[in-house]
Amino acid sequence: MTLPTILLIEDDENIAEPLTFGLQKEGMRVVVAANGTLGLDLARHAHPDLILLDVMLPDLDGFTICRTVRNESDTPILMLTARGQEMDRVMGLELGADDYIVKPFNFRELVARIHATLRRRDIDRNVAAPVPSPHLTIGELTLDRAAHQVWRGKQLVELTPREFGLLAALMTHVGEAIARHDLLDQVWGKDWVGDPRTLDVHIRGLREKLGEDATATGYIETVRSYGYRFVDPTTRS
Repeated sequence: MTLPTILLIEDDENIAEPLTFGLQKEGMRVVVAANGTLGLDLARHAHPDLILLDVMLPDLDGFTICRTVRNESDTPILMLTARGQEMDRVMGLELGADDYIVKPFNFRELVARIHATLRRRDIDRNVAAPVPSPHLTIGELTLDRAAHQVWRGKQLVELTPREFGLLAALMTHVGEAIARHDLLDQVWGKDWVGDPRTLDVHIRGLREKLGEDATATGYIETVRSYGYRFVDPTTRS
C-alpha cells in the first residue's frame, strides 16, 4: 500500500516538527516547507496527496498559495491558521480549500479530517475518471487494451509490457505533453525506485519497433526538459 504524501507548509518549527512526527506515526509521508515559495514549488513537483497549508507565512501567504494551487491542480488543501474569524474561513473555502482547521487544534481531529478529505478525493476521482477506450486508433497504429496488442496497419508490433504501457499512456493523451515523472508513475508505479533514464531507453526501443526514424515523421516527440508527446504524423503540415 502506498503511503499518502502530505505537504506541510508551516514556518513555525514548534508546530511543524511534532506534527511531522505525529503524521509519520500515523503512516503518512510528510514533506515540509518552511515558507510559501518553497511550499508552492513542492506543491508543483512533489506530487502530494494533500496539502496542510498555514495562512500566515513569511513570504507568500496561504491564501495566495491556495489560489495558485487550485488553478493548477485538484490536490486537496486543508488550511491551518490561528485566525478564527468567519471571513477568513470563508475566504479560504472560496479560494478552493477543502477544509479549514483553527489553531490550536486537536491532533486526532486533524488526522480524522485528513483521512476524510483523502476519501472524498478518491471517491470524486473514481466517479469522474472516464473508462479508457478498449481500442485506440491513431494514424496507422491501433492499440487493443483487451488483447494487449498493437498493430501498425496489418502488421502486429511485438512490445514488452512496459513498452505497451508507455504507448497506451501516450496515445490516451494524443497531442498532450506528458512529464517524464508522470510516465514513470503510470507505467513503473509510484513506488518504483531506479534510474529515470530507463524511460529514455524504453522510448527509444518503442520508437524503433514503431518504425520511426530521426525525421519528423514519427509518432513520439521529445519535449525538451519535460517529457514526451504522442502525435498523429498525418496531421503534420
